[in-house]
Amino acid sequence: MKEPIPTPPSTSNASTSNAQIIYILYLVSLVVGVTGIVGVIMAYVYRGDAPDWLRSHYRFQIRTFWIGLLYVVLGMLLSVVLVGFLLLLFWLVWLILRCVKGLQQLERREPVTDVETWLWPK
Repeated sequence: MKEPIPTPPSTSNASTSNAQIIYILYLVSLVVGVTGIVGVIMAYVYRGDAPDWLRSHYRFQIRTFWIGLLYVVLGMLLSVVLVGFLLLLFWLVWLILRCVKGLQQLERREPVTDVETWLWPK
């Protein structure tokens, strides 16, 4: 007699902990830059088999990486005329706020309220 194949739970602690680790890697990237790259790779890997509410976090994390990279590159280019330092300071606060808001919504097991925003979710 064949045994039934167990189905994995759609919302496991492992899947939410992966998203939590990515947020933490982004925050650590403020000190150790390469952890942001590890985080975005993890987000791309884990988004495929995640439930919809968790997939919104992975999409938000991927957008956070690419938009943040754009802000940093523009800030570095504009630092020649001193405006870039303000943009880099904005990026620092922006990244912290996005990660904290994302972690709060993740802890409540809620989807990100506004994935498409260039600022931070409400």
